[in-house]
Amino acid sequence: MNRRVAAAGVVTRRTRACFALLLAAVCGSGSAATFVCPDLSTAAQVNACPPDEELKFTYSGFCSDNAKAYANQTDSCIRYEDYRAMKNVALWESADGAFDGYISCDLPPAQVKALKPAGMTLEKQGKLTKLVCGYDKGIRLTHRTKANCTVANARATCD
Repeated sequence: MNRRVAAAGVVTRRTRACFALLLAAVCGSGSAATFVCPDLSTAAQVNACPPDEELKFTYSGFCSDNAKAYANQTDSCIRYEDYRAMKNVALWESADGAFDGYISCDLPPAQVKALKPAGMTLEKQGKLTKLVCGYDKGIRLTHRTKANCTVANARATCD
């Protein structure tokens, strides 16, 4: 009986060792990932723009919250147009899904797809690194990662 237990333990240790070596070989390739700002002509709108009826309804609920008034967070509630500009957005995503961002629904999709990148910046938020691609009209698409990255010449390298 002890021989079987011992033999089973050896097989388990060997299996774990082989699995660990295989995992290290696959995951630990050591190559750095390179990112460039995506071409918006291939980007896609992920969700639909909110209808005006929904925006008016949520404006009433969002801006009637007393906690916002007491916290002095009513800047977007002064006028419906300000609230609409803040909330009338849809999520867009690059073709490979690496970058995403909210873009105003007031901008026609054809105009969004025609925009060219203006540059890339790196932002740190705790342990999170954000690679932010800026476009005309204030549009920003972001890639989030926990890797360490550097940006040079509108190209990011992350390890």
